[in-house]
Amino acid sequence: MSEEREIKDRGTDGRMPEESVFEESVFEESGGEKQKLQVEIRCLVPPNAEQRERLRNVMGAKYGVEPGNVELVIRRDPSAVDGFNIFVSDDNYDWSTLGRIRQFRKTVQALPKESEPEKMVSLLKEDISSFKLGTGYQQVGQVVSVGDSIAFIEGLRDVVYGEIVLFECGIKGMVQDIRDDGTTGIVLFGDSAEITEGSRVVRTQRTAGIPISNHILGRMIDPLGKPIDGGEPIDAKKYYPLERPAPTILERQSVSRPLETGILAIDSMFPIGRGQRELIIGDRQTGKTSIALDAILNQKGKNVVCVYVAISQKASTVSKIMRILKESGAMDYTVIVSSSADDAPSLQYIAPYAGCAVAEYFMYHGRDTLIVYDDLSKHAVAYRTISLLLERAPGREAYPGDVFYLHSRLLERSAQLSDELGGGSMTALPIVETQAGDVSAYIPTNIISITDGQIFLDNELFYSGQRPAINVGLSVSRVGSAAQTNIMKKSVGSIRLDLAQYREMQVFSRFGSDFDEQTRNMLKYGECLMQLLRQTNRSPLNLWQQVVVLLAARAGLFVNVPVKAVPRAKAELLAWFAAAQSTLTLRAEHEKMFSEELKSKILEAAGTFFKEHRYDG
Repeated sequence: MSEEREIKDRGTDGRMPEESVFEESVFEESGGEKQKLQVEIRCLVPPNAEQRERLRNVMGAKYGVEPGNVELVIRRDPSAVDGFNIFVSDDNYDWSTLGRIRQFRKTVQALPKESEPEKMVSLLKEDISSFKLGTGYQQVGQVVSVGDSIAFIEGLRDVVYGEIVLFECGIKGMVQDIRDDGTTGIVLFGDSAEITEGSRVVRTQRTAGIPISNHILGRMIDPLGKPIDGGEPIDAKKYYPLERPAPTILERQSVSRPLETGILAIDSMFPIGRGQRELIIGDRQTGKTSIALDAILNQKGKNVVCVYVAISQKASTVSKIMRILKESGAMDYTVIVSSSADDAPSLQYIAPYAGCAVAEYFMYHGRDTLIVYDDLSKHAVAYRTISLLLERAPGREAYPGDVFYLHSRLLERSAQLSDELGGGSMTALPIVETQAGDVSAYIPTNIISITDGQIFLDNELFYSGQRPAINVGLSVSRVGSAAQTNIMKKSVGSIRLDLAQYREMQVFSRFGSDFDEQTRNMLKYGECLMQLLRQTNRSPLNLWQQVVVLLAARAGLFVNVPVKAVPRAKAELLAWFAAAQSTLTLRAEHEKMFSEELKSKILEAAGTFFKEHRYDG
């Protein structure tokens, strides 16, 4: 063996790896003379004189320093059994027993997984016989300061933005700030109390990711992929990156397939297509989460994978949501990614990206997915907290300048993929909370500009008893009727325009002036429409139910029903159709095609119902 590989130790092996992959480097010069090189050696048994000389030769050759200028600093370390752990600035060469075990473990983990034990044993034997030790090289840094889930380190000169680093106490962090002075800002995914000044940190050369497999369905996980529902560990076979470039234009196709929410007001006037991004916006406690949950519940039996991302929500709230989904049988196709209010801002920051990675995994496997971000205003606050702790310059409302990119790179990943990529889709329902209905605030305007429309929930409507409290004037879907079925498109007609006219006339009616008969009829018709659009939580309507209600409303069949009795008349009409007109309901539900013949039969049956049923005020 060469001199570089024959390091022996008294009573220990202490040998260097079989293959040396030292890189060429030029050491800094000062005053025409090369600087001294300090080499820290951690070991249980210190090297003898011969080993020290050889270490000086090896390190001198590696860093371009004369062996006489190599200073060895030897520290006793019980963990470095049977060998040495060598540190040179932020470079580390682990030639200890533990280092060799780690190298071998990585080699074994990289083996293909075989279901047959004989094949696995054969692969292991082959791998052991051909295994060669590497230099155990890795870059290490040192903690300069730590606090508030943020650590500043020096070293790790080659680290990249978004890379995961590992502290010696076992806590992971993510690179978020790389500075010219050589320091790096790290957001921590654990308790910063375990990290002290001077602690060492190593590169993993991996970006943040989440372990994932089909077994993740029905589970609640944290943003790092760990189960938090008290169940068994998830058998994850893939490591999916949290950040991934959005599909290009050529990898997409136009949004044309509807994703029914089961909410009449949305499916009729603000349809959502598969691959669309539709914002749900409104003040606190106006029913934003209820709309998203109803959309998830309505996907039962439709082969859609749903992901609910809870950002800075109370644990009790998330637990209640999971219970609702379980009771409704929706957890079978749903994943909950939760970062509670008492989690570190770093976990709240990566939560939506983790949820997006889960949905993206299924999308690229040809599945249709629906993801709910609840809510992105809290996500922006978490990012603002991280940015201020990293000493970034604040901008409008103290948010950093890249807060727009924060959400655009997330929401742009939603798409309807081309047939060449499997035709899967990801539909996003981001939620944003406003203050006193102010949609012109910084975060709401940013996300409105990114999404394909918004469903605006109005305080006044909510407190007047209109649920869901959707403001028809401020809500919009930029995909529109392109994402509606033929029968729904033809059944809606001019209902949205009628509602807009009603809202306008309602303002004038408050003055108490006398109106002509046509205006009074318009007001009564508008009141009936508003009552028909009322819908309780967790009661989604099928396509045929929505079609029957819309056609009956447009034909004026509800006008003679007292306003307070309209919801009861609607429920009884649908129950009567389900029992007595199953042929018509099946045609509307499965054919999804509108025809005048089908319309006339539905209206004839609805007319028969109202003749047989009388409603008093």
